[in-house]
Amino acid sequence: MHEMSIALAVVDQVEEAARSHGATGVRTVRLLVGELAGVVPDALTFSFGLACAGTVVAGAGLVVETVPARARCAPCGGEWAVGMPPRLACPVCDRATAELVSGRELRIAAVEWHDDPANPGVREPISQEG
Repeated sequence: MHEMSIALAVVDQVEEAARSHGATGVRTVRLLVGELAGVVPDALTFSFGLACAGTVVAGAGLVVETVPARARCAPCGGEWAVGMPPRLACPVCDRATAELVSGRELRIAAVEWHDDPANPGVREPISQEG
């Protein structure tokens, strides 16, 4: 399952950022995952829990936000929700010249860590392209 390799990459990036800022732990990691990214959110959440073991990220919560897939037709300017399975022909002019404008994202949107209990830090964004 490729969700484990994604989770390991996320943990590595978050751990590096947290350590460079002197954080002693991470509270939450918020990911944006596109509808067409080919990621199963439950599998990613499970893998994230395993990938965090023994790191400064251990015990952190993972919030996965799904980004809907949207496309735009260059000739007519129409924009629509692509859906699943993806509909790439324009519903306005019926041309198959769609450009995806969202739905393939896979990135870290925000990380909340703590360097001491009285002063939580929030880091936005940490870029993770996938």
